[in-house]
Amino acid sequence: MRKTTAAGVALALSVAAAGCGSSSGSDKSTVTLWMYPVISDQAKNQAFWAKVEKDFEAKNPTVDVKIDQQPWEGRQEKITTALVSRKGFDLVVLGPDQIPQYAQQGTIEALDDLVAPDKAAYLPNSLTALTVDGKLYGVPIYQTITAPIYNKKLFAEAGVDKVPETLAELKEAAPKLAAKKVAILDYPGKPEVSLNQSFYPFLWANGGSVFAPDGKSVAFNGPEGVESLQLLLDLKAAGGLPENAASKGNDIEGGALAGGKTAMYHAATALQAVQLGTAIGAENVGIGLPLEGTKRVAFGIPGGLVLAKHSENKDAAKKFAAYLSSPEAAAALAKESGFFPARTDVTVPDQSAEAQEFAKSLEYAFPGDTHPKARQIMGLIAPHIQAALLGKEDAKTALDAAADEATTLLGSGG
Repeated sequence: MRKTTAAGVALALSVAAAGCGSSSGSDKSTVTLWMYPVISDQAKNQAFWAKVEKDFEAKNPTVDVKIDQQPWEGRQEKITTALVSRKGFDLVVLGPDQIPQYAQQGTIEALDDLVAPDKAAYLPNSLTALTVDGKLYGVPIYQTITAPIYNKKLFAEAGVDKVPETLAELKEAAPKLAAKKVAILDYPGKPEVSLNQSFYPFLWANGGSVFAPDGKSVAFNGPEGVESLQLLLDLKAAGGLPENAASKGNDIEGGALAGGKTAMYHAATALQAVQLGTAIGAENVGIGLPLEGTKRVAFGIPGGLVLAKHSENKDAAKKFAAYLSSPEAAAALAKESGFFPARTDVTVPDQSAEAQEFAKSLEYAFPGDTHPKARQIMGLIAPHIQAALLGKEDAKTALDAAADEATTLLGSGG
């Protein structure tokens, strides 16, 4: 379980007297949920949540639910403002990297009691990811996962009978594909791509981490990090990365993987597997388990329902959170969103073959090195990895330079 490691967001805004969740009538409690577009189709998204609201209220006539659809853009700032000003929502969906600062700030409620009756039914990693200092602050309503996707045909044409399942096998097979003018790894080195879907999976597979255990310093420039970045540089030297790896994104449609110029993307989503199938034929798409170094690790995060400390209707909010995290609601959300349930007692109706393959990696799900400054640190590391891919810095120099900047940031208190 994680320890809170850095100062939370300063309470710079005035505390407003008004809270949310006020009564909408003498006998009704109002519960406001800030929800985000996890269902990509806007019409389906609206229809799904309208049905959730209607079904819940039919079973709970004393509760008036308001599901406020929010955009991803500006999410962090808006949530922070709502919590410190004590208005805006009762419930909100947060990821593991957002929760520690609010838990330390004391603006959200622990929810162990809500999950306790069904605790054994949840994926252990989903609960651990939403736990801070031994307390659960989010009720998982979905789980994401990434896994390798690859072009079976390209490996076969290069004479590689066994598609790489380990980092060592990846490096070994690279020259064979390069001889066919195919880069084995569709690595997205563009700094705007989350390192959770580029560099970090290699770091984690090699047993490394971004932060030291106490969270007060960084560890990504240790031997595991240097080994991971050196692997990428070795692949590049062997023709195993695209020529534009330092600046490419991880888009599948119109990208090198769909165009047959690269053979594998190591941290893809189920939707990307479908997109690749559309481009090269579903029969040519393979889906594997996370590439193994000293261990297998797949980036995947739960979406957790979080209860605001200022909510005036906590019991009603908990009742709605319990409803959304129930097997029935979790199955319906998984079907519409393409994400996965955070529970093992849920059967997703009409789950695609691709999704079933991705589900095999759920046991390896890791939410990343969660820390109040995780996103800022990521922003410091990415340009140095790009510099290494461009040949401007070697692996150790690049990561040491990023570590120096990260150490300054951690010591700044900002």
